Amino acid sequence: MIQLLPHIFNGLTLGLLFALIALGFTLIVGVMEVINLAHGSLFALGAYFALTLIGVDPIADTAVGRWWLDQAIEIRYLTALVFAPLLAGLVGMILEICLRPTYGKAPLYGLLLTFGAALVIEEAIRVVWGSGEQYLQIPPAINGATIFLGTIFSKYKFFAAAFSALAVIGVWLFLEKTKYGAIIKAGAHDSEMVRALGYDLTKLRLFVFGFGAALAGLAGIIMVPIWGLRPHVGIDVVIPAFLIIALGGVGSFEGAIVASLLVGLAVGITGAYASAWSMMSMYILLILVLGFRARGLFGKASALEN
Repeated sequence: MIQLLPHIFNGLTLGLLFALIALGFTLIVGVMEVINLAHGSLFALGAYFALTLIGVDPIADTAVGRWWLDQAIEIRYLTALVFAPLLAGLVGMILEICLRPTYGKAPLYGLLLTFGAALVIEEAIRVVWGSGEQYLQIPPAINGATIFLGTIFSKYKFFAAAFSALAVIGVWLFLEKTKYGAIIKAGAHDSEMVRALGYDLTKLRLFVFGFGAALAGLAGIIMVPIWGLRPHVGIDVVIPAFLIIALGGVGSFEGAIVASLLVGLAVGITGAYASAWSMMSMYILLILVLGFRARGLFGKASALEN
């Protein structure tokens, strides 16, 4: 069990990070009934915005210089955690405005537009930041290793797991305990009913798309120190996010969280015994679940089923 503990911890960390990505995705799919193929590119964009806000500093030669440098990195990292997701959310809002002519038409139009947007964003990243691998600086306080129960763990993974858990709880509280959250949840089930109740559906869609994009950008900042930062990192994210939505059930927020944790644990535990099958395990899990319940774990009837 002690030997399996790091793999379980890695799986839970990955699951929480996936939940942060999938929540933004499921909000957009549920409210707008648009599969946003640019979600992964917005994930990457948030990380690259953070890269610019944090910057790269030379190595300080003195103890005082290193101390000041560490303080500067911490301040800029916190700044990036706030502003980089907001910038990603702004890009998401611009994308939603571009999507408006596709509303009411065949879903293929929105699918193709977001696919094109993903390509544009990825090429823009290559032009602005280059096509090589980048390194996102993290504060020394959450860098390095620590020993727990006689096993070496990464400090950053503890931070990533805790931060993702708090972010997911924060999103859940917003959706469950606030008026605007109730409107968003209602819109995920019946957007026309929300319009009939007198709420501006155009503003709701704009906010939801921006909010979902901001969550993707936030997940990018937290996840790329583990996965690496490169222009096509969004492709590595959008496929698991889509899988989690299908597994948990389209439009289900609880389903997205449960499915994310299941996928993370499947990848982590499988990696302990057969590392070559670790990523394949999520697809096997999807086949097993959808084979018995086509709508996913918490899925309800959706226009996307037609």
